[in-house]
Amino acid sequence: MDARPQIGQFVKVLRGKDEESYAVILAIIDERFVMIADGHKRRFDQPKKKNVLHLELQPAISPEVSSSLQETGRVTNAKLRYAIQKFAHAKGE
Repeated sequence: MDARPQIGQFVKVLRGKDEESYAVILAIIDERFVMIADGHKRRFDQPKKKNVLHLELQPAISPEVSSSLQETGRVTNAKLRYAIQKFAHAKGE
């Protein structure tokens, strides 16, 4: 898996008040920072800027989220929640 973050990639938050939760990368600011959202506490229109060092990149990318962002430039919060729930369930958490 590429060590660089990719749009639509799942991440596990390691630091901050959202610690131990999952989110999806919505945008890449530079090599250090990305914007993440989970569709629940962190909605699409209010994403969180996170340092990549505070995230554990997961080896999976949500095809629904990445294709939606490429086609329309946005993604629904329900789609984010669904993708994260499906991913966490597949991991057995």
